[in-house]
Amino acid sequence: MEVEKPKIKHDWYQTEAQVVVTILIKNAPVEKVRVHYSDRNLSVTSAIPQSNSEYSLELELAHEIVPSMCTYTVTPSKIEVKLRKKEGLRWNTLEGEGNEEKVKAIPQAVIDASGPQQPPKVYRKDWDKIEKDIQKMEEDDKPEGDAALNALFQKIYGEGSDEVRRAMNKSFVESGGTVLSTNWNQVAQEKVEVKPPDGLEFKKWDN
Repeated sequence: MEVEKPKIKHDWYQTEAQVVVTILIKNAPVEKVRVHYSDRNLSVTSAIPQSNSEYSLELELAHEIVPSMCTYTVTPSKIEVKLRKKEGLRWNTLEGEGNEEKVKAIPQAVIDASGPQQPPKVYRKDWDKIEKDIQKMEEDDKPEGDAALNALFQKIYGEGSDEVRRAMNKSFVESGGTVLSTNWNQVAQEKVEVKPPDGLEFKKWDN
């Protein structure tokens, strides 16, 4: 009696850069798994354990991939194939002709320039450099200097951590508006002294 060929399911999902095809073959023998890629095609064959039959998957992909950057892994529960997209497009289908209403993924350059949308490492800013930039803007004393300076303060405050905001608030208030620091470790230790500009004297007016 001929053994019925097992029904093997496959599924797929995508990220910005990859399309991942999952084939649910349990305990597939690694040495008998063959995966081939071309610009618009994917071919997967594998022996099926406890069966004399062979599994074969042939796909004509909806969009182009980069064969040299595609990989696959074989685990006890599945075969997972990772296809590198040639373009950062959202695929509406895995096979056939993709929808021509292509939605471009956000370019990495735009993501890098967007600040708060980046990974947590974006918050590790060089505050010393920013403070030097502020001093340089003050020295330039251009007509638009105040507006630009205020915008920079808002950017630092908006993107800074809670400690940076506390440091800015505490230093500004305690110094009578003459000091603005982002270093909470320093500001937290003692009261921030008034530091008027060179040549000026700070006077506290009594009511």
